[in-house]
This record gives sequence, structure tokens and C-alpha cells, in this order.
Amino acid sequence: MKKTIAVLTGAGISTSAGIPDFRGPDGVWTKHPEQMNVYDIDAFMMSKEDREYSWRWQKESPVWGAKPGVAHKALVDLEKAGLLNLLATQNFDALHEKAGNSSDVIVNLHGTIGTSHCMKCHAKYDTAEIMDRLDEEPDPRCHRKLPYSGNMPCNGMIKTDVVYFGEALPEGAMEKSMQRITEADEFWVIGSTLEVFPAASLAPFAVQHHIPLTIMNMGSTQYDGIATRLIREPIQDALPKLVAETIAAAKED
Repeated sequence: MKKTIAVLTGAGISTSAGIPDFRGPDGVWTKHPEQMNVYDIDAFMMSKEDREYSWRWQKESPVWGAKPGVAHKALVDLEKAGLLNLLATQNFDALHEKAGNSSDVIVNLHGTIGTSHCMKCHAKYDTAEIMDRLDEEPDPRCHRKLPYSGNMPCNGMIKTDVVYFGEALPEGAMEKSMQRITEADEFWVIGSTLEVFPAASLAPFAVQHHIPLTIMNMGSTQYDGIATRLIREPIQDALPKLVAETIAAAKED
């Protein structure tokens, strides 16, 4: 019987793809704490100026134009081998989707920039469509016609599906992640500082359920002491190697 791996990824897996992290020593918010307002739901709701800044910042951010790196692609290989039962991520860059992992395993704990929605009628949008016309409509509005309003446009505010400060995590995201972890043989934490909750609580949760914990991160975390295995090598080198070894071992079983 094949072993299954549950995975949690953080900003460290995307830094090699050109996306700076947020909370590290050279992180975006470490150097520019005022930019945290880009993802503040109260500011977004109350101020047209803040909404326009938030949309423009997101379009010009490395997050929007980034492409998956070798570490992301390694996790696609792990899924194709039938060994990946969960890919929970704290990242909202949609790089796991772009790399080719399936919605069956991906749980976007902090949402995703890949899709957006109307905050009034809940219509779904592909964020790329909104970004394409951002110059014409810097404060994007929903143009869906509402039959119950005489086919008048909804005109609700559109927001990316990133979880902003002040918003709850997507419904069921933590519950699905915890369930999948209990069904796995190992839990790997890749590139997370394990400082942001509730996502960080998945590490001790795994250990409490006797699931061996691997932490792959360049810096130390508060849960290093309970990990079965610590890997401090660069993720773009270490993760493809670990995945290849795991797939090879599974073929021998």
C-alpha cells in the first residue's frame, strides 16, 4: 500500500519563483508595513481610493505575473504518483494551480488571487479579466444584470478571493486540511515560518495524531522541536530531491 503525504506550503516555496515573502527579514511587510493595508477589508470596503490602490498594487505585484518554480512542479509529480492527498497552502499566488496540481488536493487556506467575486451578488470572476480592464475601471464593479432589479447592473464591489485581514478563512478549509492530515502517513511543511494561525496549528495537530512531521524551511520555526525531520537546504533544491526519493521508494514497495 502506497504511503500518502499531506503538505502545507508557505511563502518560502514561492520565493524561488520571484515572489518575495511578506514576513521574513527582507519581506514586503517587514520593509513596508504600511502596505499591509492593501489587504485590509475595512479599508477596502470604506474607501474608493484604498480599493483602487489595492487593485493596482496587486496587478503590479510579483504575485500576479509569477510562474511556478521547480518546487511547485515537484508537488505535481508527487500528486501524479498518487502520493499526495493534501496540498494546503498559505499562499494566495495560485502557483500550485498554474503548476498543475488539482483542485482535489489543493486547499487555499488564505484564498487565491486567481479568482474574484462580487461582494453584493456573489458572481464569480476570473481575476485576469478584471486585471485586463483595470485601466478603464480602476475600482472594478459587477456588471451582471439582475433579473429581480429590472435587468439593471448589480454594480457591487468586486474583490479578489484573497483572504484579507479581518476576514474569515474559506469555509471548511481548516476542517478539510485536518481530516486529510489524519488520513496521511506523513505531513510536510514546506517554506512556512509557522507563525500565522490557524494554519500554523496544523503542525502540532499532525504530531498529536502521530503523523511524522517534516519541516523544510531556511529559518527556524517554533515547532522544530516536535519535527521528525528538519531540512534547511534551499527549497528549490531540497523539495524536488525529497519528492524524487519518495516516489522511488514507493515504486520499490
